[in-house]
Amino acid sequence: MVNSSSAERIAAELRAEVRAMRAGARLPGTRALAERFGAGPVTVQQAVRMLVRDGLVESRPGAGNFVRHPVPAPRSDFDWQTAALGSVRSEGGYVGSTMQTAGEEVIALHAGYPTDELLPVRAVQAALARAARSRSAIDRPPASGLPELRQWFAQEAAETARGDGAPPAAADVIVMPGGQSALSSIFRALARPGDAIVMESPGYWGAIAAARQAGLEIVPVPRAGEAVDPIVLAEAFERSRARLFYAMPHFANPTGATWSPAEARAILDVVRANGAFLVEDDWAHDFALDGAVHPLVAQDADGHVVSVRSLTKSVSPAIRIAGVVARGPALSRIRTDRVVDGLYVSGVLQTAALEVVTAPGWEPHLRRMREQLRVRRDSLAGLVTELMPAGTLTSVPPGGLNLWLRLPAGIDVEQYVRSCAADGVLISPGTEWFPAEPTAGFVRLNYSGPAPGRFAEAVAVLARRLGRADG
Repeated sequence: MVNSSSAERIAAELRAEVRAMRAGARLPGTRALAERFGAGPVTVQQAVRMLVRDGLVESRPGAGNFVRHPVPAPRSDFDWQTAALGSVRSEGGYVGSTMQTAGEEVIALHAGYPTDELLPVRAVQAALARAARSRSAIDRPPASGLPELRQWFAQEAAETARGDGAPPAAADVIVMPGGQSALSSIFRALARPGDAIVMESPGYWGAIAAARQAGLEIVPVPRAGEAVDPIVLAEAFERSRARLFYAMPHFANPTGATWSPAEARAILDVVRANGAFLVEDDWAHDFALDGAVHPLVAQDADGHVVSVRSLTKSVSPAIRIAGVVARGPALSRIRTDRVVDGLYVSGVLQTAALEVVTAPGWEPHLRRMREQLRVRRDSLAGLVTELMPAGTLTSVPPGGLNLWLRLPAGIDVEQYVRSCAADGVLISPGTEWFPAEPTAGFVRLNYSGPAPGRFAEAVAVLARRLGRADG
């Protein structure tokens, strides 16, 4: 009977020797190896077979065993793609630093997704398990989405309408696989390559990337405080002939700014006067910490507002579900783009999302989550105010997940971000959030990630590195 442990021991010793031998060298014969290791020939043969299996040795019948010549990795030739693809698209899309995966020891203040302790993890797991056992795991859902989920999105907008409003119906809703996909579909459906799109600056990097990927020319308009100046917006429409204006009226990412009701009315009047669409990104609807959210889509009966509300951040990163509210021909064009691009959204994900947001525990969960986020926001904001130069914190936002910091003049933002990362703190450089040149040096901190107990340690690193950069 072969002693496998002895064969493995012999193979291990031979393996080290073989790697030091030149390719083509002949190994001693079985009899010599058996005498050397004090083992039977069958055991030695088994050890040699292990080396053959590992690709270190090749057996040549009648000649013996030889160190195998290393097989060079195949060389791929991608030169043909240079001609096939052509030049890189001007200002093509990119992936922001928020998608970077952080190691366990790193303090992650860069990401955009809340940590597990802020999410309804058990409810999501149970809902997914039930959905997988239901007909939704087999049946093809309607192209526009499950009727019950569309009704929920419409009802949510209706309940937050101001005054009489213009609440949407379920027929005005299309279910999308996440907010990013929704923005891409909207931009493609409502504009053509080469068209202009007006955007708040700074603004969401994913929308900037999606617009560029769609071939649109971005016309940035600065915020005058919390919102863009309606006069500047009107001038941008007139100058560019744009028919799209992308904005985050509530808790803008990255600044946290929120339009007042008066500002919202004035901006919407400009959009209407120019026969344009306002693409309202209601990304932080569920993260209203100090006041309610009133989506503009519920104040517009004529289809000027196209609204996107995502559940991915408040339910689970695995539940990539968003609702798009649109009216008129715009709705039809967006639906067509959605069908052509992906046919339909997973029925399992839709069913699970619907169960979570309609369960009795959803509202209590939102209250608990908001309270935890409020504590995190105030803690991080307080530390920035205490440890960093005066004026670094631009504001304490009434909602959302981020703080927007302005660095002292002369700081190289990219170098600063790299130096903080070297000290184990990841933050997002402000350069990613501007569709044109940054107006100053900014960074974004996210307070919804793991380890809020290490906020003090993180801000101490930011302050220390800032002192070194400034010096």
